[in-house]
Amino acid sequence: MSTVSEPSTRRELTVAVLLSALAGALALSSSSQPWADVTITREAPLPPTSEVLSGSQAAPLVGACGLLLLAAAVAVIAVRGAGRLAVGLVVAVAGGVLGWSGLRGVTGGLDLDATDVTSAVGLGRAQVTSDPVVGWAALALVAGVLAVLAGVLVVLRGRSWPGMARRYERTGAPTRTSPAPARTRRPESPEDRHQAAWKALDRGDDPTV
Repeated sequence: MSTVSEPSTRRELTVAVLLSALAGALALSSSSQPWADVTITREAPLPPTSEVLSGSQAAPLVGACGLLLLAAAVAVIAVRGAGRLAVGLVVAVAGGVLGWSGLRGVTGGLDLDATDVTSAVGLGRAQVTSDPVVGWAALALVAGVLAVLAGVLVVLRGRSWPGMARRYERTGAPTRTSPAPARTRRPESPEDRHQAAWKALDRGDDPTV
């Protein structure tokens, strides 16, 4: 049974990691692209002005969730047990935030005001209207859906997946290596005693002592 289930669990782990990494990459790409064309109507005689807000300006949490999902893709492999369950919950929550931000961007429900636009002047009683750039906000929505799927998969199935630490675990108790047997000394021959006497004389010792 284990030989059949292990490839399946590894495939599930791979799918979860890829979903989380892909969602993070899509979120980061979306956060750097235009999300809204903003028109600011100022008091006369100042003319109206327009700006383009990126995803990081219109929805700051999108970029943060993207970085979080990329880190979670590595964490899913590195941790096991309760730690992996916690990572799955974080991934699902990040996906929910991404999905909600992307949905608001698609439907034009972003709460934009004059403080979101940094280059306009004369904003005392300015009115801000915006036209959403649907494509990039929709990309964040897709990233959120992928992240939620990855998080749910980790929460439901992650406890049975292998982890990075398993390959480094020691399977048995360490074996104590026995010391090498001492070499037996051969009996001292007359030639050995003769050489020892000459060596003693070279050192200045009396060989007869």
